[in-house]
Amino acid sequence: MSGALKLVILDVDGTLVDSQAHILASMARAFEAAGRPAPTREATLSIVGLSLPQAMARLVPDAGVGEIERLVDGYKAGFAGLRQAGDGAADSPLYPGAKDALNTLSSIDEVFLGVATGKSRRGLDHLIDLHGFHDLFHTIQVADDHPSKPHPSMIHQCLADTGVDAAHAVIVGDTTYDIEMGRAAGIHALGVSWGYHRAEALTQAGASRVLSAFAELPGALEEIWAA
Repeated sequence: MSGALKLVILDVDGTLVDSQAHILASMARAFEAAGRPAPTREATLSIVGLSLPQAMARLVPDAGVGEIERLVDGYKAGFAGLRQAGDGAADSPLYPGAKDALNTLSSIDEVFLGVATGKSRRGLDHLIDLHGFHDLFHTIQVADDHPSKPHPSMIHQCLADTGVDAAHAVIVGDTTYDIEMGRAAGIHALGVSWGYHRAEALTQAGASRVLSAFAELPGALEEIWAA
């Protein structure tokens, strides 16, 4: 691989790490504190990737602004409490092959790595510490600083930070929000089958391919950039 600079932007929850146990438990705590029944597993996983206010608004469409804010605060408190009390690695393990794929890509001089996540800065910093990803990513975009996915703001900032042309950038994610975000920004989009949205939905949203294992990522990127 040689030539123009290239950028691979990765989602986190459902793409790099399987954080569903932590997310589901935090959501249950937030809804219990608000006196509401917890949403189903399917409903909760369907909103992973959105910023918390948008996620809560989808889960509770009849809630007012004040209740949405309380649910968001309850989720944050629950997430932090579980993290402090438990084993973070058990709650958010890397998917098989993730670290090897990232190490392979980071060893290529002309390839930059980035992150675009619905997580907060604090939550992402914890995962970076947990999994030893320091100095791996050239650009990191979190929910604190941008509109919720699928708005393309995160992608635009990743491109600005690295100077990579949109034609040479790829988003890798497990939800339709990731794919729609990438398409809205004019970059290539790859889906992954091991996350929280169905592979068929990712294809319908515009993913050029849906990976079934991290080992397929380098080859899929080669095909995109060769074309």
